[in-house]
Amino acid sequence: MISLQSSGRFGVSVAAVEGRLFEVPGGDVSAETPQRPAGEDKAFRPYDPDQVLLLSPVLSEWVPEGDVAHFVSDLVEEELDLSAVYASYEAERGFPPYDPRLMVKLLVYGYANGVCSSRALERATHRDIAVRMLCAGQHPDFRSIARFRARHLEALAELFVQALRLCAEAGLVKLGRLALDGTKLRANASRRKAMSYQRMEKKEAQLEAEIAELHARAKALLEEASATDAAEDELYGADRRGDELPEELARRETRLQRLREAKQALEAEAREREQARRAEMAAEGKTPRAPRDGRDPFAPKPTDQRNFTDPESKIMKTSDGSYHQCFNGQAVVDGEAQVIVAAGASNQAPDCPQLEAALDQLAENLQAAGLKLPEDAALTADAGYFSEGNVEIAESHGLDPFIATGRQKHSDPPPIAPSGPIPKDATPKQRMARKNRTKKGQATYARRKAIVEPVFGQLQTVQGAKQLLLRGKEAANAQWRFNCAIHNLLKLHRAGGLALARAG
Repeated sequence: MISLQSSGRFGVSVAAVEGRLFEVPGGDVSAETPQRPAGEDKAFRPYDPDQVLLLSPVLSEWVPEGDVAHFVSDLVEEELDLSAVYASYEAERGFPPYDPRLMVKLLVYGYANGVCSSRALERATHRDIAVRMLCAGQHPDFRSIARFRARHLEALAELFVQALRLCAEAGLVKLGRLALDGTKLRANASRRKAMSYQRMEKKEAQLEAEIAELHARAKALLEEASATDAAEDELYGADRRGDELPEELARRETRLQRLREAKQALEAEAREREQARRAEMAAEGKTPRAPRDGRDPFAPKPTDQRNFTDPESKIMKTSDGSYHQCFNGQAVVDGEAQVIVAAGASNQAPDCPQLEAALDQLAENLQAAGLKLPEDAALTADAGYFSEGNVEIAESHGLDPFIATGRQKHSDPPPIAPSGPIPKDATPKQRMARKNRTKKGQATYARRKAIVEPVFGQLQTVQGAKQLLLRGKEAANAQWRFNCAIHNLLKLHRAGGLALARAG
C-alpha cells in the first residue's frame, strides 16, 4: 500500500489534492498560473502623458476651424463698433487697462457658452484653449472682468442693435410673423431677505423697544463705571472713552435705520401708484373708490414687500409654481430664424403693461438697423397681453395683432361665429376671439409657441440667462439685452457666420 506524505496546513498531501499518486519534483506545482488581464493583447492607440509636443506658435491654430471662438474674434475685430467703450477712457494717467477688444471677446464668448461668472471667466483664461486664443495669452483677474462689465454695461447692451443688423444682412430677419412673450429672470437676491410692510411695522416697534432697553442698560453701566477711573478702564478698556455705543446697540440701530428706509420707500411707491391711478381714472371721468378694508389708499398694502438685497426686484411666481425675487424679461422674436428683434426687462410681474414698451423699442431697433415692417406683419401673444388698449397699440405700430383672450367666463357674452357678419355691438374681446377662430387666425397663432418658446429654452439652458448676476432694474435690463444679443450672434454663427452677413 502506497503511503502519501502529508503536507500543508490540514495534513493533506499535495499529490492527493491534485489527484496524482506521486509528487512531481521541481517546484510548487500547486501555485496557480497568474491570469493575464482581458484585453491585454489588444492594440491601443499610443498614450504618453509626458510626451513633448511642438505646438504652433500661433494661438489661433490651436482652435479648429469653424469654432465659435474664431467667429467671436472676427466679429469684434471687424464688425462691432466699440466706440462707446473707448469713449469712456479719457484719463491718460494710471496703469494701462486691458484692451477693450480682449474684454469684449472674453465676455461674448463666455456668455455664449453659459460662463457668466467673472471668477469662472478668469479660470477659463488658464484652462480653455479657445479663451487663451481670444485673450492672446493674457489672464485678466476676476476683479478687472467684473469692473469692466459694470462700467460698460450700457454699451454692451447696445450691442443688441448691432447684432440685429448683422442678422438682417444675413437674411435671418423677415418680420412677417412676430411673437411676444415674457419669462421670469431670477434676481441676485434671496426671497428670504424680503419683508412685508405689515411685518416691518412690527419689527420696527420691536427694535425700538430693544434699543430703549439697551440704552437704559448702557446708561446704568456708565453711571456705575464713573465711580473710579480704574473701574472704567476695566469695563471699557484703556483706549476707549466709555461713551461709545455698545456693539449690540449699534447693530440694532443700524438694522432699525435700514428698516425705516425700506418703509419709506414702500410708502413712496404706494403714494405714486395711487396718484397715477387717480389721474388715469380722472382722465376717464371716473371716481376712485375707497379700499374696502378702510385703510389709507395712499399707504402701502400690508402685503407689499421690499427686498433688502435688491430692492428693485419683486416677488414673482415662476414657471415651476414657486415664488422668487425676479425681473420680468420680455422678447419679441421673428418667426424666420428665431432672431430676437426687441428685448427688455422690468420689475412688473404682469405681462400686459409690457406690450407698449416692447413695441416702442421694436420701432427704434428697426429704424437703427435700417429695417421696415411689411404691410402684412402679424404679432402673436398669449392671453396675458390682451386688453383693448394693447390691441390699439399693436395696430398703431403697423402690426396685425393675434392675441389670445383667455377662457370664456360665465359673465362674458356668447362668442361670435368665425364666419358671417360681426355684430356692431361686439366688444373688443369678442372681436379678437372671433379673429383667432378663423382659419388665418388659427394658422397664425399656432406658430406662436414654436417661435418664442424655444428661444427662452435656449437662453436658459445654453447661455444660463435665467439667473441674473447684477442687481438693480437698469442692470437687469442691460444684462438681459446683452444675453439676447449673444443669442442672435449664435444664430448668425450657426447659419453661416459673418460670410453670410457680408454676402447679404
